[in-house]
Amino acid sequence: MSANEAAQPGPMLVVSAHAGDFVWRAGGAVALASAGGAEVTVLCLSYGERGESARAWRDGLGLDAIKALRRDEASRAAEVLGAAIEFADAGDYPLRESDELVDSIVRCYRRVRPAVVLTHPLADPYNPDHPAAARMALAARVFAPAAGYDAPGEPLGAPPVFLFEPHQSEQCGFTPQVLLDITGVFAVKRAAMECLAAQQHMWDYYTELARRRGVQLERNAGPNLGLSRSTMAEAYMRLYPQVTRILA
Repeated sequence: MSANEAAQPGPMLVVSAHAGDFVWRAGGAVALASAGGAEVTVLCLSYGERGESARAWRDGLGLDAIKALRRDEASRAAEVLGAAIEFADAGDYPLRESDELVDSIVRCYRRVRPAVVLTHPLADPYNPDHPAAARMALAARVFAPAAGYDAPGEPLGAPPVFLFEPHQSEQCGFTPQVLLDITGVFAVKRAAMECLAAQQHMWDYYTELARRRGVQLERNAGPNLGLSRSTMAEAYMRLYPQVTRILA
């Protein structure tokens, strides 16, 4: 997922623990893929109604109202980014791993047939929901290609998986391996972030993070990419080896 591969060759699937995670961490990648003509599906395993909606709780809203609020926010954000969105409503804090939820993710894989998958890293001491989502997404990636797995649709080839950046990278063992240039779509990502009023405190945090990762992208891009000095970027880790015929 280098800067010259921004347009995805096929569908993208994003498995997000909560309703806002896909926007903060991968909104640029989603917007780039959509702009490049790829179909993007976001699967939100929960609304983040208990753990990531503090402002709504302080405003006196109840659980059902908060779920509806977060669903609306995430749906509008996905629309801005050009993605379809689905909700598992599996609950958060905790997001409980189960065979049933993994099976629903397998069925999503078989239906979407992604060429690339984005999800959370496998460690996050601040939020166990995030690695739980990642473990289930990765288990489903193993099961979906299995001819004997009992789910609708044909088995699919195992797509590459990119782990998007957590909120506190240093504590999660996250080391950027891929820097994605999102300069051209950052305004779209920012507009999507601003759909998430329940987490308004995150807007500027992730704007500044994109700016810092952009500086790092410029320093690592080589001499011929023609980057501006206002590059914005997202960071990812690859879980599986890159397959290529050329080193670049």
